[in-house]
Amino acid sequence: MLTPHGRRAVTTTAATAAVLALLGAGMPSVAAAGVGPDLSRFYHQKITWSACPGQDMPPDLQCGQVTVPLDYARPGAGTLDLALARYRATGRSHGSVLLDFGGPGGPGIPLLAAEGKDFMGLTNGYDVVTFDPRGVGRSSPVTCGAGTDDVPAANGPADETDPRAALARVRQLAERCTRHAGPVLPHIGTINASRDMDVMRQALGDKKLNYLGFSYGTRLGAVYAAQFPHNVGRIALDGVDTLTEPLAEQGLAGAQGQQRALEDFLDWCVKDLACPFGQDARSARDQVVRLVDLLDREPAPTDLGMPFTGQDLVGAIGQALFTRQLWSTLELALSQLVDQGDLSGVLRLSGVGVSLPVGPRAPGGLVGPEDVPSDNLPAALMAINCADDPDRPSADRITQDIGRLRAQYQQASPVFGRYRLNQVLMCYGRPKGTDFIRERVKNVPSAKMLLVGTRGDPATPYRWTVETARRLGSSAVVLDNRGEGHTGYSTSKCVHEKVDSFLLYGTLPSDGSSCGPDVSY
Repeated sequence: MLTPHGRRAVTTTAATAAVLALLGAGMPSVAAAGVGPDLSRFYHQKITWSACPGQDMPPDLQCGQVTVPLDYARPGAGTLDLALARYRATGRSHGSVLLDFGGPGGPGIPLLAAEGKDFMGLTNGYDVVTFDPRGVGRSSPVTCGAGTDDVPAANGPADETDPRAALARVRQLAERCTRHAGPVLPHIGTINASRDMDVMRQALGDKKLNYLGFSYGTRLGAVYAAQFPHNVGRIALDGVDTLTEPLAEQGLAGAQGQQRALEDFLDWCVKDLACPFGQDARSARDQVVRLVDLLDREPAPTDLGMPFTGQDLVGAIGQALFTRQLWSTLELALSQLVDQGDLSGVLRLSGVGVSLPVGPRAPGGLVGPEDVPSDNLPAALMAINCADDPDRPSADRITQDIGRLRAQYQQASPVFGRYRLNQVLMCYGRPKGTDFIRERVKNVPSAKMLLVGTRGDPATPYRWTVETARRLGSSAVVLDNRGEGHTGYSTSKCVHEKVDSFLLYGTLPSDGSSCGPDVSY
């Protein structure tokens, strides 16, 4: 998602400061001596908190907003409002800890509302705050104006057997996303989201940013540390993303990780008489492949009028494999499908089949929870990943490489290979993304950061934690979680306690220390 240790001396002349400000690498609170745009009005705002809008929101969750420039290089060209939510500190407050749940494209507010109990320990010392990043959730959400079945990030490559036809459809999708997403689209991505977090830090009244990021949120936290190293307080990154691998390599790693997770699930499933694939693990793996192939050849009709394909099933299975806590739900959903032809369980896991508004959205004020487009997550995922990725191979190069890549992906996973191969195509037809993350997020001269890697993580392999730690330099401390599932904070008592201890008290584990498996937490 995702150099020797050592600190890098930072020297900034007046000339380079202007360049850094335009790149998002400076400290842009106030323009000095004509260097860079004046952002002082954004750094002098205060947040007004009130009850959160929407049904079933916890009564003790408060919502607010901050205003940021649409374009940090031209702060007078328009603004965005970003939605925030918080649980107030119950003990003596030391400020705020900001959460990002990942994605990219995942909104923070509904996740904090649903999973707030996991973070109540942090309220002993902090207001626990999250946000919907620009282009996500209630914060000027992007959309491609189409059903999620048309979004390759959701349902796999359009047609790998005819690469040029597939690329033509991906380019058409990129053009449709541009039409419907509105003016925020050129200014989406981790570089600007990180700058937004610094505005939030100041608006929250914090001299330093305390932060807990999961999955993609680790990329965001690392970029923040590189842009604002002197504003880093206590930062913990769980499920560490890559900072260097191209999207094709990320997709291959994801296919391998999800295949391992699927095999672990099937090993567990066949021990239960209710497993729909019988009691032999090898036979169960073959049956899953045949089921996916069958649905790809003959999609099942749904009550919503949208066919359910094998790639939809792959997406549903992949969602459930992120945590062992969903294995029983996945087993039941697959049993309903195999034994009764009932799609209801896998439809709930996949999120397929909801309608959405298709009109373009002007950036600015927050949208209501009910007005967030249903394709916002995959649309934002594509937009942010492509904004962060500088690679744009030509159609000739993709056509030349696709056969080799298809074989590699299929070998990595006969179930997830085709689905994940889409990442080779995802950014075709979009503007080239930044090279800042690959080139500049390294040897970060910040305070110590805690990086948690899980050995059995299906989405962010443990090696990414090690590689990112080496890249960040001496500021990174690694905690080795010898468990399963994507991230460790919500599934490992050991990880949870060590992260909380660091964020609350500054107590860091030794670099390279570990947590054992904890499947009962």
